[in-house]
Amino acid sequence: MLQAGYLEDWIFNATLSGCPQGGVASPILSNIYLDRLDVFVETVLIPEYTRGGSRKPNREYHRTYYAMRRARERGDLAEFRALRKRLRSLPSSDPRDPSYRRLRYIRYADDILFGFAGPKAEAEQIKARLAQFLHEDLKLELSPDKTLITHARTQAARFLGYEITVQHSTTKITNRRRSVNGVIRLRVPIPVINAYCTRYLDRGKPVHRSNLFAAPDRDIIRTYGAEYRGIVQYYLLASDVFRLARLRWVMETSLLKTLAGKHRSTVATMARRYKAKVDTPVGPRTCLQVITERPGRKPLVARFGGIPLRRQRTALVIDKSMTRTVVRRKELISRLLAGRCEICGETDDIVVHHVRSLADLTDRRQPHPAWVTVMVKKRRKTLVVCRDCHTAIHASG
Repeated sequence: MLQAGYLEDWIFNATLSGCPQGGVASPILSNIYLDRLDVFVETVLIPEYTRGGSRKPNREYHRTYYAMRRARERGDLAEFRALRKRLRSLPSSDPRDPSYRRLRYIRYADDILFGFAGPKAEAEQIKARLAQFLHEDLKLELSPDKTLITHARTQAARFLGYEITVQHSTTKITNRRRSVNGVIRLRVPIPVINAYCTRYLDRGKPVHRSNLFAAPDRDIIRTYGAEYRGIVQYYLLASDVFRLARLRWVMETSLLKTLAGKHRSTVATMARRYKAKVDTPVGPRTCLQVITERPGRKPLVARFGGIPLRRQRTALVIDKSMTRTVVRRKELISRLLAGRCEICGETDDIVVHHVRSLADLTDRRQPHPAWVTVMVKKRRKTLVVCRDCHTAIHASG
């Protein structure tokens, strides 16, 4: 696989070194090669830049706390409120304690994130030592555009599609404590939402997908539903997953326009036809769905939406178990096996009528014969008919 080469602009290029980006073996090879980096960070960097059991208490915080207690004991409520407000603006421990450092490390394939509690000068040292190790031992170079030092409270670090920040608020009080201070927060990047929306927009408005016009309604809804579900379920850990509501509206409108374009109808009509409600752990949600009944078997359900845009702290990405791939039967085969004429409904002596192009049918005289209307509506160049209807078709010229 290392010697397989790669295509760029449909031109084959030989692989002279490394592995092609996006190749199926790239994550495995990254884990094998970067194991030496893991050992270096865990045995050298983390022990060196991790020290101290806890930060020293902040003297100013404790002086304010005892002054607040004395004001409450003597009944001075105005002074008590003022001191309590000041107390909530002070850290309880010394954030600049030189005897306290913490370094955390995580890697996914070739994406690396360090979390460091300490001064920026030491963060620069860690970055320099990391670059030196990669250059001398692994013959790799850090990307200057992607290797950034960000302040977690005022800026956001990008990792695996998320924005990672550290929360800080003096007004969010839970059980008489500032409950969010120092808590890691995951966010959905706004550019990511805009990029996903762009796939379904044209000049800033949701647009239909004409390449799906030939597919059954079930497959159209299933395609949109799978794309939407994959994005939403990945970002359910984010505290602002509700921002994906814009993506839902854009995709839903594009879906309805696709259905309306296929049936030559309107968006409102398609919404009324396929609108449904599903039960979720947080109550009913509106979605678009198609249910195909199958005698003696469970019905097939194609659904778009119906996922609450609420954060799930315990959301897990669970890979599906490896099962035998089910080869889908071609639609024409399914229509033939149905054994029914698509014009009159007869079930005897079924044949297939072919035309070279649908454009030839639309150029015919008006009004169209019944068989032309059926083929144009189905957007198919084939028509399953009985022997009598097939003879009538050829007799009509």
